[in-house]
Amino acid sequence: MIAVVDYGVGNLFSLVCSVRSLGVEVAVERDPEKLSLASSILLPGVGAFEDAAKLLASTGMGDAVKEQACAGKPVMGICLGMQLLFDRSFEYGDHAGLGLIKGEIVPLEPVIPADYKIPHIGWNALHFPKDREKSELFKYIDEGDFVYFVHSYYAANCSESVIATTEYGAEVTAAAASENVYGCQFHPEKSGDVGLKILRAFCEL
Repeated sequence: MIAVVDYGVGNLFSLVCSVRSLGVEVAVERDPEKLSLASSILLPGVGAFEDAAKLLASTGMGDAVKEQACAGKPVMGICLGMQLLFDRSFEYGDHAGLGLIKGEIVPLEPVIPADYKIPHIGWNALHFPKDREKSELFKYIDEGDFVYFVHSYYAANCSESVIATTEYGAEVTAAAASENVYGCQFHPEKSGDVGLKILRAFCEL
């Protein structure tokens, strides 16, 4: 069973429907203790980092996700959920994350051309690092496949963990991983067949 973490941030409906369409059992969980019963965990999220981090802490879900990740259970964060996996974010301040992937979340604006819109919204191609084996998360998709992004911040100072990048006026992190912990800056549940293939690969970990 795949657990989708419900900590009061994000629209869970499309993610749950996408996983169910793969024939995989999925449950929305609000009880931290029930995460131990799941085979793997999805951490979604939209909105501001600071607010989401506070909700993760106050609900006990942050500690529960860390405990399960440290025990070796596959965990994948999506969009803001991915950003929460990192050490910290500089979105309107300096805020601690879960520390499951080394790196920090920084604004897109300083690294992209002035005529590029913020937030970055739309379909962009995935590119895989040439110096390492393609991540098992992407075993069913190809270099250059398109996925859907909505974000104003991205993961930086994490080169060892980057498993995919995208081009938006500059090369930016599209996905990262550290052992059994994965993060996708894009929305697989909004990325059509390519996104479903990524979710299928995660469910098989």
